[in-house]
Amino acid sequence: MSEVFDGYERQYCELSANLSRKCNAASLLPDGDEKKARLAEISSRLDDCDALIRKMDLEARSLQPNVKAMLLAKLREYKSDLNKLKREAKRVVSGNASQTAHDELVDSGMADVHRASADQRERLSMSVERLNQSGERINESRRTILETEELGISILEDLHQQRQTLLHAHNKVLYVSHAFFSFLCASKEMGCLLYV
Repeated sequence: MSEVFDGYERQYCELSANLSRKCNAASLLPDGDEKKARLAEISSRLDDCDALIRKMDLEARSLQPNVKAMLLAKLREYKSDLNKLKREAKRVVSGNASQTAHDELVDSGMADVHRASADQRERLSMSVERLNQSGERINESRRTILETEELGISILEDLHQQRQTLLHAHNKVLYVSHAFFSFLCASKEMGCLLYV
């Protein structure tokens, strides 16, 4: 982990908890100077929280990938938390109940988006897995084709060699046959001469 990130995280958590309490306290105050002063302080502290989030983000991105991924996941939660604090501060400023209802509706919509996003990630993961399996089957088929091709080449070479052997044997038979007939003819001629 990163000590720098941990330090920023501690500061953010303390500031966030303090801001939540201040927002609740400010919402109970009647409109007036004290409420305005509290709201100005809350706005300033929200800016401080934003700065801490940016610092944590920069620190997390400078770390090793495995640590970076874990810290960025934490950071997303803190950003979500900060957005809730900002909405709460906005609600206190407006003092409007409909704003709260709107924020709750947006939050539930975001939950649906996150759920849909998780479903899409799962479907994507399954598609990638199926694609990998198809790729493995294609590679296996390719290996089988190459093995079959090599076997076919080997068989053709054997057949060619056998053909050459048969042609050679055929030529020998023709030669012997020709020699034999020549011998017979020569014998007959000699036999005829003997009887004459």
